[in-house]
Amino acid sequence: MTRTQAIAHAQDYFDSGAFKSDLTRLVAMPTESQNPERAPVLAAYLETEMRPLLEKLGFTCRILTHPRAKGPFLFAERLEDPSLPTIFGYGHGDVIRGLDQQWSAGLSPWTLTERGDRWYGRGVVDNKGQHVINLNALRAVLETRGKLGFNAKYLIEMGEECGSPGLRELCAEQAELFRADVLIASDGPRLNAERPTIFLGSRGGVMFDLTITAREGGHHSGNWGGILSDPAIQLAHAIASIASPTGRIRIHEWVPKELPEPVRRALADCEVDGGPDGPTIDPDWGEPGLSPAEQVFGWCSFDVLAMKSGEPETPVSAVPPSAWARCQLRFVVGVDPQEAIPALRRHLARHDFPMVEIVARKEIFNATRLDPEDAWVHWAVASIARSTNKKPALLPNLGGSLPNDIFSEILGLRTIWVPHSYPGCSQHAPDEHLPAAIAREGLTMMAGLYWDLGEGTTPAL
Repeated sequence: MTRTQAIAHAQDYFDSGAFKSDLTRLVAMPTESQNPERAPVLAAYLETEMRPLLEKLGFTCRILTHPRAKGPFLFAERLEDPSLPTIFGYGHGDVIRGLDQQWSAGLSPWTLTERGDRWYGRGVVDNKGQHVINLNALRAVLETRGKLGFNAKYLIEMGEECGSPGLRELCAEQAELFRADVLIASDGPRLNAERPTIFLGSRGGVMFDLTITAREGGHHSGNWGGILSDPAIQLAHAIASIASPTGRIRIHEWVPKELPEPVRRALADCEVDGGPDGPTIDPDWGEPGLSPAEQVFGWCSFDVLAMKSGEPETPVSAVPPSAWARCQLRFVVGVDPQEAIPALRRHLARHDFPMVEIVARKEIFNATRLDPEDAWVHWAVASIARSTNKKPALLPNLGGSLPNDIFSEILGLRTIWVPHSYPGCSQHAPDEHLPAAIAREGLTMMAGLYWDLGEGTTPAL
């Protein structure tokens, strides 16, 4: 049996309609982890779908729980030989809220619908479609070779869309059970729809609220305007002190000292492209002198996600009593996340904004990045190039945030991510979709990658 046959076996799974049938069934399960009423569906996803699939592949499965978690975890392992490398896989079966009423006519988040070369449904890319691609690529190798040729462990969680509560603690508690050599997993988008991509970590994220509360209730702007402070004006100036009119971050603790040369080299041939449905890049926004790829994958960004003062839906002639903004810092390796909020407090104090209250929100994801020059990275790039006849894009880290720091720091794993989506997929939005060509190519390159893992030619650990 050969590598070519394993890849053909994976492609047959797609071409026969079996992959679409499996994904249709999974999409129909409304695994919204933000909705407490869906708790039984979260458990059913693991028990009725994932456990049977993995047990058929010779994995021993167990359900794990943690008090902080939004749902259960499924851990599966197939140990062939202690002398072989152990590969850790990861996926999440929960999805963001369906937003049923906001989908285009004829589409539903819980019904897989094919239109042209796209498959629509909640979870088709985030993350049901991606881990189903990987698991069936494993199956193709196993059924072709009769064995994997490496040890495999797999963890599927059901709370990633809520920030993965409990995952960090579970990995710390189960570090021996989860012991492995390399993480190979799939989430997030490719650089673009046509180009296979590897990313090696993720930007970190700090979300926080800025609030000014000046007084109780609004006051007539004719009688009191000009002698009462306006929190909206104050907050707008406070935010303007954080970033320039072109979005350049003005807090030096929020950006790295430099763009490392290996990162610059890896991004030299990477072009950010959201496809025909994607937005137009603003060339003068952000840090001067950086390419769009360097901005997204090598630098930090600050955004105001929402703002409110007064009653936007029904404005009245009154000086508002308060103003509020929800903000986010995305940061890369080289920025200390524990310093982000203290640095902001010092910055606002220096600029005479002591009235601004800062409240950090949610758990911080740390920034992570495997060295682009690591031998395992070169090995994975070569494997995917061989399977697809394309040069993969190598991103030092994803522009968004993932719990990658849990795998790299707590479990001590090299982390290699191979995404099966693209930037215009409407992830987290209505009309989430998966291009069929990406799914088929995903099966192709993962079957090749898993085959190569069992050939005994991987780099030394």
